[in-house]
Amino acid sequence: MLYSEKVMDHFKNPRNVGEIENADGVGEVGNVKCGDIMKIYLKIENNIIVDVKFKTFGCGSAIASSSMATEMIKGKSIDDALELSNKAVVEALDGLPSHKIHCSVLAEEAVKAAVRDYYDKNGIEYDKTKFCDGDCCHCGKHQDVEE
Repeated sequence: MLYSEKVMDHFKNPRNVGEIENADGVGEVGNVKCGDIMKIYLKIENNIIVDVKFKTFGCGSAIASSSMATEMIKGKSIDDALELSNKAVVEALDGLPSHKIHCSVLAEEAVKAAVRDYYDKNGIEYDKTKFCDGDCCHCGKHQDVEE
């Protein structure tokens, strides 16, 4: 089977779909090569992500990766969310085909972009090296990225 049961479940029954009005942080990333676009919304209270929603335009792996990433950071601290890796998303989904790994990278980067937006909106200093600028699938900061 090409996709795990978890991937299929998160694709067919995605968790945390939607938008958060007046979100504390919003991150949108896309990959021109594959056409996937992810947007993640964060509601943060006392440094904890109390709510997270996403909207993804893309393939089943992109939707499943977004859904799993939101599940993995909900209720966690911002610092924990920044530690989310594409590898952890892939493992939580019981794997992705190698040509779909970039979807997990987009999920990681969308979370980080939303946190960065939160930091920027609130004037919070942060380590810029933890964030990607530009074409994230080629920045060299990710684990197990295969094209």
